[in-house]
Amino acid sequence: MPTRLHGSLLMARDADRLVLLTGATGYVGGRLLPRLEQRGVRVRCMSRRPEALRGRVGAATETVAGDMLDAASLAAALRDVDTAYYFVHSMGADRDFEQADRLAAANFARPPGLRASA
Repeated sequence: MPTRLHGSLLMARDADRLVLLTGATGYVGGRLLPRLEQRGVRVRCMSRRPEALRGRVGAATETVAGDMLDAASLAAALRDVDTAYYFVHSMGADRDFEQADRLAAANFARPPGLRASA
């Protein structure tokens, strides 16, 4: 089934979806965010420091505090989300970034309370 039948149909679909964007303050996420917003996609940005997103997000974009290493905050950020983008890394962290990255990716891939789709 084609995803782009007509521009307005695509926009209507985009407006119905909720996208979680992680890493919106970074290089890739920071470039994806305005494109999603321009398409009319409902966006929720999760950041350890949501104040860092001030001035970067549109009025319709939701920002939430969260940490990939905190299962409760991740589960809350993922609530009602249709699509999620993972653009985070732990480089520069005080702890072993390779271990933290593996744990963060595993948490994101299998968040608590996620039901497998049939």
